[in-house]
Amino acid sequence: MAILGTLIKQGASLGRVLDSQRSQRIKPIQHQIRTLRWLLRQAEDTMFGEYYQFSDIQASDNLVQSFKSTVPTFDYNTLEDRWWRMTREQEKDVTWPGRVKFFALSSGTSGSPSKHIPITNDMFRFNSRAGLRMFFALSQFNLDPNVFTKQMMMLGGSSDLEQGNGYFAGDLSGINASRPPFWLRSYYKPGNNIARIKSWDDRIIEIAKNAPNWDIGFIVGIPSWLQLMMEKIIEYHQVETIHDIWPNLSVCVHGGIHFEPYRKSFEKLLAHPLYYLDTYLASEGFFAIQDRGDSKGMRLLVDNGVFYEFVPFNEQNFDDEGNLLPNAQTLNIDEVNEHEDYAMLISTSSGAWRYLIGDTVRFTDLRRPEIIISGRTKHYLSICGEHLSVDNMNQGIQHVQAEMNLSMPEYTVAAVKSGNFYAHRWFVGCNDQVNTEQLKTLLDVKLCEINDDYRVERKSVLRDIEIQVVPVELFYKWHSIQGKMGGQHKFPRVLKKERFRDWEEFLRKNGIVLSNA
Repeated sequence: MAILGTLIKQGASLGRVLDSQRSQRIKPIQHQIRTLRWLLRQAEDTMFGEYYQFSDIQASDNLVQSFKSTVPTFDYNTLEDRWWRMTREQEKDVTWPGRVKFFALSSGTSGSPSKHIPITNDMFRFNSRAGLRMFFALSQFNLDPNVFTKQMMMLGGSSDLEQGNGYFAGDLSGINASRPPFWLRSYYKPGNNIARIKSWDDRIIEIAKNAPNWDIGFIVGIPSWLQLMMEKIIEYHQVETIHDIWPNLSVCVHGGIHFEPYRKSFEKLLAHPLYYLDTYLASEGFFAIQDRGDSKGMRLLVDNGVFYEFVPFNEQNFDDEGNLLPNAQTLNIDEVNEHEDYAMLISTSSGAWRYLIGDTVRFTDLRRPEIIISGRTKHYLSICGEHLSVDNMNQGIQHVQAEMNLSMPEYTVAAVKSGNFYAHRWFVGCNDQVNTEQLKTLLDVKLCEINDDYRVERKSVLRDIEIQVVPVELFYKWHSIQGKMGGQHKFPRVLKKERFRDWEEFLRKNGIVLSNA
C-alpha cells in the first residue's frame, strides 16, 4: 500500500502542476470569453438561444457586451416562471440542449419553498472535473502517501431521490452520492445503502455503527453536519476523539459556510490537527477550490463551464432588501478590484443565464484569481447604514472565540428597534459558561475596528449590541423541526421579519428566557 499511496500522490502532484500550467497560459478574461462562446454555441438552437438570438451574439465584434445588452438578468423566480418550468415538464431544448433528468432542491437559508435547479450531464461533467482538481490540490499538503489509499467520507443529503414526472430531485450532495465519479467510487463512504436512508438521525446512527469498519482519511461536507457526525460517532463508541475510530483521518474538505466559527469545536474532537481545504460548490455549479494551503482564498474556476459577471454590492445596484436593481452595473473578471464585495451573475452549462446566485464574493488575489465568500445579497445588516456583512460577523465571532477561549459554532443576528434607535440582537450558540458583558464588548470593538460604517453608526443611531446565549443544540433542533437536517442546509446568519419572530417564539417554547423580554 505504501507504493500505491506514493504513486497516487505523485499522480495528484503531476495533475496539479499540469492543471496550473494550463490555467495560467492565458489570462482569466480570455478563459472566460472562450467559456461564454462555448456556452452560446451549445445553446444557440434551444428555445432560449433562439429567443435571445445567440447566433447573432456570436457574430458580434464584442461578444461579451453583445451578450449583456441582449440577455436580461434573471433571479430564480423569473427564470423558473418563464423557462425552467418547461424544463421540469420535460420539454427538451429549453435553456440547454436535451431534457433535464436531475434537479437539485435548494431553499438556501431563506425558508422559501425549494427551488428546482437543473443539473445537466454537461454540469455533472464539469463538477466531476472540478472535484478531480480538488483531489490534485491535496498533493500540496505534507500528507503521508498512505493517506491517499484511505477512504473518503462524503456526508450529504439522502441519495434516495424524489421522483418527478420524468426526472429525479434531491439535495445536490444526495444526487452526487447517487452517481459518484468513477475515480471516487472505490473510496466513497458511507456507501449507497446508508446514503439512501431518508432520515438524518437514522443515517447518522448507521454511520456511527459502521464507523470502525472503515479506514477514513478524508471527510467532506458542511462543517456543522461533519461536527455532529463526529460527535455521534464518539458518543456511540464511548471514545475520546474521532481518531480513536479513524486514526488515519487527515483532511477535511469543507464548504457551504464559513469554517472558522467551527474550528474550536472541531479541535475538541481530534487527537491531532487536520488539513483543511475550502470549496465553493453550489447547486448551480462548482465555482472555486482552495488549491494553495497558504492562502485563505479559493481559486475561481474560470475555465469550468461557467461565465461570471460581478455586480458591485452597493446602493446603486441593490435595494434595501438585497434585490438587484434595473440597469445594475456588471463587471467582467478583468474589471474587478481586490477587497470589494460583488454579487455574482452566472451563465452555466445547466442553462442558467445571467442568473443572480445570491452570494457575494471578494477577490483576495486578482492574478490567480482567488476569492472568498463574503456573504449573501439578502443576508447583511444595514438598518441605518452600518453595512455589516456576514464576513464581518464571522471575523467578530472568531475574535471572541480566540479571546475568551470559547466554542461558538453557531450564531445568528437580527436588527431590532431600540426606542427611537436601532440595535443588533445576537443569538450565540455556546454550551460553555459565558460572560455576556465581556462577549458584547469584545464583539463590538472588533466590529468597529473592521467596519468604518458600523463604527460611525454606533456613535449615533445604533445602540449597544444585545446578546442572547443559546445552547448549540437548539440551532440544530430548529433545523430538525423544519426537516432541514444534513445535506447543504445551514442556519441563516441574518434573520429578518417573520423568520426572526418565529425563531424567538421557538426559543421561548424551548425554555429560553429572552434577555430583551
